[in-house]
Amino acid sequence: MKIFMCVVWFLAFATPVMAETLPLDAFAMRPAIQRVSVSPNGKMLGMLRGQSLNGDYIMEIYSTADMNAKPVRLGADVMEITEFTWLNDDRLWVDFRQNLNKVVDKFGGGDKTRYRYRSYLINSDGTGKWTEVPADGQVRVVSMLPKSKDEILISYDSNDNHWPDYVRYNIKNGRKKTIMRGSNKYSGGYGVDYDGDIRIATFFDISDLTVTYHVRKKNDDNWIQIETVRAMKRETFLILGFNPENENELFVQANNGEDTASIWAMDINTGKYTEKLFGLKSVDAGGILTSRKPGKEGQLLGFHYATSKPKRVYIDQAEKALYETVQDLFPEHHSRIISRSDDDASMVIFVNGPKEAGSYYLLRNKAELSFLGARYPKIKSEHLSDVKYIKYKARDGMIIPAYLTIPKGEAPFPTVIVPHGGPWVRDNPGFDEWAQFLAHHGYLVLQPNYRGSTGYGLKHWKAGDAKWGLEMQDDLDDGMNYLAEKGLADKNRLAMFGWSYGGYTAFVASTRGNNIYKCVVAGAGVSDMSKISAGLYENYFSRKVAGPFMKGVSPVENVEKVNIPIFVIHGDIDRRVDIEHSRAFVDELKKYHKDYKYIELEGADHFSNTLFYDHKTTLYSELLDWLGNKCFK
Repeated sequence: MKIFMCVVWFLAFATPVMAETLPLDAFAMRPAIQRVSVSPNGKMLGMLRGQSLNGDYIMEIYSTADMNAKPVRLGADVMEITEFTWLNDDRLWVDFRQNLNKVVDKFGGGDKTRYRYRSYLINSDGTGKWTEVPADGQVRVVSMLPKSKDEILISYDSNDNHWPDYVRYNIKNGRKKTIMRGSNKYSGGYGVDYDGDIRIATFFDISDLTVTYHVRKKNDDNWIQIETVRAMKRETFLILGFNPENENELFVQANNGEDTASIWAMDINTGKYTEKLFGLKSVDAGGILTSRKPGKEGQLLGFHYATSKPKRVYIDQAEKALYETVQDLFPEHHSRIISRSDDDASMVIFVNGPKEAGSYYLLRNKAELSFLGARYPKIKSEHLSDVKYIKYKARDGMIIPAYLTIPKGEAPFPTVIVPHGGPWVRDNPGFDEWAQFLAHHGYLVLQPNYRGSTGYGLKHWKAGDAKWGLEMQDDLDDGMNYLAEKGLADKNRLAMFGWSYGGYTAFVASTRGNNIYKCVVAGAGVSDMSKISAGLYENYFSRKVAGPFMKGVSPVENVEKVNIPIFVIHGDIDRRVDIEHSRAFVDELKKYHKDYKYIELEGADHFSNTLFYDHKTTLYSELLDWLGNKCFK
């Protein structure tokens, strides 16, 4: 993508603005549409539509032959619909979530928000009564069981032993038949093949920190151990599916002695890799694309991965031609089919990209394209900024891939680095709400996949081991210095804004000597390294594996070194990174009379789906005020 240069005006004591600045609502609102899907015969279309800026989602069901006709509307007064699934042309599975407000957390002793989850079945025309799926806690649909007309496979903890069981559920009469009890024998759970047969089992061994993978041959009850992975080596091994054309062959994602993870074929009988199906040297393969068409379930169609943009490589020529046709409809953005009827006569296309905040379209008969709606209807392409995929060298020579969101205007720009959370994840291409929000208000935004990020091979991932606040932090500063050297970033107007692990990096940045930043914003950040493991990983096995690698600078022990203004913000019911991390850091800031601001978001948890309109309005307004009137005034 090219960098476009034009003039940006700056107001004294204010955030840099564009010719047209959207109201905060445009970004702070929850998506107007959450999910769209067509029925198997393609005659009906369901969508989750928000009723307010805060979401309050209900379900609407339309006739695809007449999308202008009044839809059937389904919802509840005290529960919000979070998901739905077409079970057949006549019946729907609908998931609800109810916020129970604050209750006493018996484990932590503090106030925590708790949700009640329920699942129901309903006729697609809205007639009849809601049928509750009798299950304690959350229940999920595992397989539609294509060979069984009236049954589906569901999973939930039916006997309160904390291990999910697998149950065949009759969607007509509600009868249930348990076919696999969950237990610690296969503590990693089970997986199914294209027919819904349980043929994968995983076991986490705490004693030696290994993960063993077991499979069954088709129509065979005996388990075969095919692989043992030492978790501390952190090599990828993931069973993606069975080959329906060869029932004793697996599709797996694995390193198999290489730095990046590729897609391989594996023989069940021998446990040996037989062929590398797809792989890249620069990034891990993302996964496989398979068919859901009746009679062709599980058929391998292609592969996907991401660099400058999401990319797909097809081996099925018909699917490739269809994909290219859909892409040609929206050449400026990335588009993909997210739902389709069995005969492909009705397809839902989702369009997304740096300059497209997400829109849904219905394609009928591969000829009639109609717009269904946008996730953020107030945000148009002209309000968004170009994104460039770049790579820069860290001070020790390591190559750091990154996404750069470039505002309209003339460089050098005031610049904000936004390190991703995790840190064992990666930033991906597409519409990023925070980056685009900042760029919309005139800031250049850098999102680096610093060392310790996944998706770029084992070497890149492991380079972050026990380097928190050290080399991992250097990668961030080196990226900002790189932009300044290129004339894109104003070296006198640099800031950091991060959430979760990104919040940790902001804490650390405030304490560094020879500071390159004018200010930082630490959101939901870790401040005490001695308390990190228990919060970030609820699973004991994961804590044991991650613990030795999550080491480095403990910000709360270095508050005396804080040398720039810091804005700390945290949800008061955060269950991933406890708010005590921020409170403890702020207490130390007070003790040393540092320049800071602190806000707690009432009723906000850690993740984006628990940050509601009021939370985001506070976050965005305070963020702009801090950057414009405190940091860069």
